[in-house]
Amino acid sequence: MNNVWVKPLIGIALMLLTSSTHALEKTWLQPAFVSNAFIQVALRNEYSPGEKKVRKWNTPIRVYVEHQVADKALHESLLKMHLRDLSAITGLSVETTSDKTQANVVWVFTQESSYQSEVKRLMGRKSANNLGSAVCKAGFKTRQSAIYYAAIVIPVDKAREHGKLVACIVEEITQVLGLPNDSDQAYPSIFNDNSPEELLSPLDIVLLKLLYQPEIKTGMSEAEVKPVLSTLLTRFADNGTLSQSVDVATQTELFQFIGY
Repeated sequence: MNNVWVKPLIGIALMLLTSSTHALEKTWLQPAFVSNAFIQVALRNEYSPGEKKVRKWNTPIRVYVEHQVADKALHESLLKMHLRDLSAITGLSVETTSDKTQANVVWVFTQESSYQSEVKRLMGRKSANNLGSAVCKAGFKTRQSAIYYAAIVIPVDKAREHGKLVACIVEEITQVLGLPNDSDQAYPSIFNDNSPEELLSPLDIVLLKLLYQPEIKTGMSEAEVKPVLSTLLTRFADNGTLSQSVDVATQTELFQFIGY
């Protein structure tokens, strides 16, 4: 069994997707760029150097939400919109559940005073002792590269103070789908601390679609996945998946709700 606790969102300014300088480069239309971004985001871990294998969910995702603070309706609405977006993009069944025994993702909205203790409860002492300046925290566990459990902790007062509540909701659950690394080689992207995206970018849409293509198998090495990526990206270029990713990004439920 492997334990992967993902570096959380430290802070990205809220901006329009198209306002990013990098976004103007339309990197999601460049197969070689997309392939490398996938390798850097999916097959690397920030706190564990070296090449990793493909990790993804092979089962439906059921999210149990613990509300320890006010504004339950708002938080529930935001996360459910993003879960529906992720389900539509990946084809995964992603839903909330009121039965904790049926959940494989535990999501906690808490306050900063309880942040460290909640991370310790759900992710262990090591993660709790290494929060640093992290605004929010998430991670997942795997068996034979298949993700079977994940946890997310968002200290709402801290996230609001930094203007990162929506960003935390978007990045943390997206990363625990199997895209755990932040990389400057992925842009524009929520997986890049130097990129302004707070919502899913066109590149992020393509990375998620790639990860959940059936040809991409759990446990694949970098050498095994590269030729598969090449084939898939040729298909994506031919069938319009790459060119349509801007429309997909701007038509997500959360994007429409935020009012961009």
